[in-house]
Amino acid sequence: MIERVIISGGGTGGHIFPAVAIADELKNRNPKIQILFVGAQGRMEMEKVPQAGYAIEGLPIAGLQRKLTLSNLLLPYKIAKSLLKARGIIRSFKPQLVIGVGGYASGPTLKMANLLGIPTLIQEQNSFAGKTNKLLAKKAKTICVAYDGMESFFSIDKIVLTGNPVRKEMSVQVNRAEALEYFKLDPNKKTVLVIGGSLGARSINQAISNEIENWKALENDIQVVWQCGKLYYENLSEIVEKSGAKNIVLHQFIQRMDLAYASADVVVSRAGALSVSELCLLGKASILVPSPNVAEDHQTKNAMSLVVKNAAIMLKDNELNNKLMNTVKSLLANQTEITKLESNSSSLAKPHATKEIVDECEKAIEA
Repeated sequence: MIERVIISGGGTGGHIFPAVAIADELKNRNPKIQILFVGAQGRMEMEKVPQAGYAIEGLPIAGLQRKLTLSNLLLPYKIAKSLLKARGIIRSFKPQLVIGVGGYASGPTLKMANLLGIPTLIQEQNSFAGKTNKLLAKKAKTICVAYDGMESFFSIDKIVLTGNPVRKEMSVQVNRAEALEYFKLDPNKKTVLVIGGSLGARSINQAISNEIENWKALENDIQVVWQCGKLYYENLSEIVEKSGAKNIVLHQFIQRMDLAYASADVVVSRAGALSVSELCLLGKASILVPSPNVAEDHQTKNAMSLVVKNAAIMLKDNELNNKLMNTVKSLLANQTEITKLESNSSSLAKPHATKEIVDECEKAIEA
């Protein structure tokens, strides 16, 4: 039985929510377990993890910026400081296992765990592994993956295909009528859910705001639940209010994503690993828009894993202004296509991912 564990990583909801799901399952199996998260100072996990009821320590780690900045010049110092702090945390907490879920903090934490002889497990969410995980994988006991074909990145004898953990609330069946009532939506209209990830997506937001009058013109038939992100909320609120569009419900961040998904006939989403896994679990018809601002273009690979199986539609980021609205309208007008996408995406779901990952965690400390 696992009694002490460190979970490290974060940066976005796509790393944080799976980490919390793993922690919840560990705690479900052993209510007395001690769980410590290690994240990056100033990042989203420093707020979200305590909200989920877990303790977290922050490392001064940061990512490499694309242009020459003072932050880049300080990066070697931050890495060295983070490694030293991670070593201190591990020595003090004495975990039986360290789990890496991706994000800046997981690099120093798992590196020091490996040097100190603590077993490590990596949970790789994407279909294209990042450089840090490829390096850390050499010393890891187990690598839990969500997609086939990951042997091109990791040693095949360490790979276990589990799928991605999803938020606990996604596993509970939600009544559509309750969802429509929660968002004050009309049950006689088709609903489009727009989500650009936990931090928002500039290009998706711009594509909708640029055609706000055209979306408003569809108010007799279509309504939109739109999560735009904290950075964009104030400006987009003014645009929506000025347009007088009553069929657009704008949110900075949606807490009840289970209800948001339940309300939707079609979902427009980035192709982050968590989003793709949730869309499959819930069997939603989706239009995926991979972010071009991620390492190794991994969101395109995530999206294509569904597209090749007729389980989603994909639009490139630079196609949004010309194609997004017409693609949404066309899909909503074709119930046969919606049903096909729902069925095919559902067939790709891995509903027991969290339990299987924790099974592997237990095996890692027994070996």
